[in-house]
Amino acid sequence: GCELTASTKSYTFQVDEKDDSDHILALSVVCLMDGAKDECNVVEVVGRNHENQEIAVPVANLKLSCQPLLSLDNFKLQPPVTFRLAAGSGPVHLAGWHRITHREDAFFEEDDDDLSEEDEEEEKELAPIMPAKK
Repeated sequence: GCELTASTKSYTFQVDEKDDSDHILALSVVCLMDGAKDECNVVEVVGRNHENQEIAVPVANLKLSCQPLLSLDNFKLQPPVTFRLAAGSGPVHLAGWHRITHREDAFFEEDDDDLSEEDEEEEKELAPIMPAKK
């Protein structure tokens, strides 16, 4: 997690580019912390699109009197990503998880020609799908 305040308006999550792993960052909850004023606190996610252009997308607009917390249901992001307090003074806390998937050097592919006798028998036993009767 991280915390955004009037003095710390942004936080960047990045991974080592030399790392040969896949990284997924998922944002679960954005909430106002103790000491927040009753003002609009807008949190943006800044990342890159498919054309490698920087884009900023607001993901939360929190106000102490009406919506102090927002569940983002594990909103998945591809690092590097920056969280920015675009409006308000916070403090706003962001929580989530980081998953690392290590790539394997060899990829395994199945070849349809290598079906065992049991697989061939199972394929023969399946009945075709018949159209519904009207």
